[in-house]
Amino acid sequence: MSLPITPSQTVGPFLAIVLPWPDGPFVVPEGTAGAITITGQVFDGAGQPVTDALIETWQADPDSRFDHPDDPRGAARPAAAGFRGFGRCPTDASGQYRIVTLRPGSLPCPAGGTEAPHLDVSVFSRGLLDRVVTRIYFPDQAEANAADPVLSAIGDQARRGTLIASAVPGGEPGQFRFDIRLRGDRETVFFDV
Repeated sequence: MSLPITPSQTVGPFLAIVLPWPDGPFVVPEGTAGAITITGQVFDGAGQPVTDALIETWQADPDSRFDHPDDPRGAARPAAAGFRGFGRCPTDASGQYRIVTLRPGSLPCPAGGTEAPHLDVSVFSRGLLDRVVTRIYFPDQAEANAADPVLSAIGDQARRGTLIASAVPGGEPGQFRFDIRLRGDRETVFFDV
């Protein structure tokens, strides 16, 4: 006799119960010199805001280093006080999130060259069986972005543009917007990791 396969389940309400913490959106304390803010909304395939998503970011410090044993150059304590390299923010009732961090440095590629400054992003949400992974690049890094091997691997310029944040119109320097579209028109590029 063969039993049926247990059905898969999507990410559930535990996102709001146990994963967020009060200072999760603050990769550095608010008010840190040189801090930048990334805000955006998460949208589903119908273009509706996703009000129960969770955004996680992981990044190098401004000196291009990670305080982590998996950094092939060795773990390095960040020079900026309070920088932890990791952020986590749930979306609110309008699907918005906000991360306060420092701009990361460029990273060396294993095959040579460098990756443009970026944040790695994981998105957890209802309807997803697993997280989806993307990146946030910066709009004022055109030369570094053009040489980035990950961005260069995306042949369609419009699709590549879904990974580049925009400066907030009328905002202060260091304020960026990055919307995440899980499906549909202008779907964000996600990576198979």
